[in-house]
Amino acid sequence: MNSLFTPIRLRDLEIRNRVWMPPMCQYHATDGLPEDWHFVHYGARAAGGYGLIIAEATGIVPEGRISPACTGLWNDEQEAAWSRIVSFVHSQGAKMGIQLNHAGRKASTIPWLPGRGDGSVREGGWEAVGPSAVAQEGIDPPREMTLEEIQALPGQFAAAASRAVRADFDTVELHGAHGYLLHQFLTPLANHRTDEWGGSFENRTRLFRAVARAVRGVLPAGMPLLVRLSATDWIDGAWDLEQSVALASLLIDDGVDLIDVSTGGAANARIPVGPGFQVEFASEIRRRSGMPTAAVGMITEPEQALAIVESGDADAVLIGRAGLRDPSWALRAAHETGLDRSEIPYPDSYWRASWRR
Repeated sequence: MNSLFTPIRLRDLEIRNRVWMPPMCQYHATDGLPEDWHFVHYGARAAGGYGLIIAEATGIVPEGRISPACTGLWNDEQEAAWSRIVSFVHSQGAKMGIQLNHAGRKASTIPWLPGRGDGSVREGGWEAVGPSAVAQEGIDPPREMTLEEIQALPGQFAAAASRAVRADFDTVELHGAHGYLLHQFLTPLANHRTDEWGGSFENRTRLFRAVARAVRGVLPAGMPLLVRLSATDWIDGAWDLEQSVALASLLIDDGVDLIDVSTGGAANARIPVGPGFQVEFASEIRRRSGMPTAAVGMITEPEQALAIVESGDADAVLIGRAGLRDPSWALRAAHETGLDRSEIPYPDSYWRASWRR
């Protein structure tokens, strides 16, 4: 057994390996309901050997969805639909989390249209809100949130997290990355407020920390809480690595157990994209804050993933687009990094197709 396929424990949750599936929007829901597409999508990766599967950005309230076709977790019907999917994932030996999100100024968009489009009312959309009435490029300006709306957010996240517990998810992840609402409060690119929710680092991180504490408060003591964080906006004077390290240190005290480290999304930027281009941020946050991390970003080859974990750059790797291309990426990676056939969790029905040495 190598370090990529060594189990990892977060609180009371033991995950069978360090190959995880990140949340990736499917835009395949109606009224927030996951459907058979999601059952097959997540189930295939569970059978394909992933240790942890994190369901896509899921709206905590209807107006918090990225698009009208995004999943939600604000009612009983959605809770029951997710429970069916989680049960199958568990039957394949994998664990499952869900990423809870409010899209803020990036809500009510139609991402599959050229230029993203806008989710106007005629397209089944709604009015978007944000920390300030500052538009993301290519999207209409949001309405600035009232104090009452901001103060309601921790409770809304916590209510969705309670539903996730009842649906038998193993962990909850808060989406604080990619220019969505929690990230919008962090970055001066979107947050121009002059009250207690804007300006200083303490004020800009206030909502994020309040949400983390509220969600931690409704999770069982042994259930880990994850966060997805954009470590940098890639723009001078905006959100950056130094602030991310500082926030990670604070989130430890707020009950967060691991940060899934990504970058960007708050504005167009010059990003030096290439294999493993975000791993250094996961490494720095882990080293300097003591917070466990997971790395993501053009990690496509098994030996590359193994090197990230073995070097201590991150505690786990998130295989996204490569996993869309190959649902059994984790099984193949186990073979290619030297595991014996008997150590690889092939489903019984697929045993005849296992790789042989």
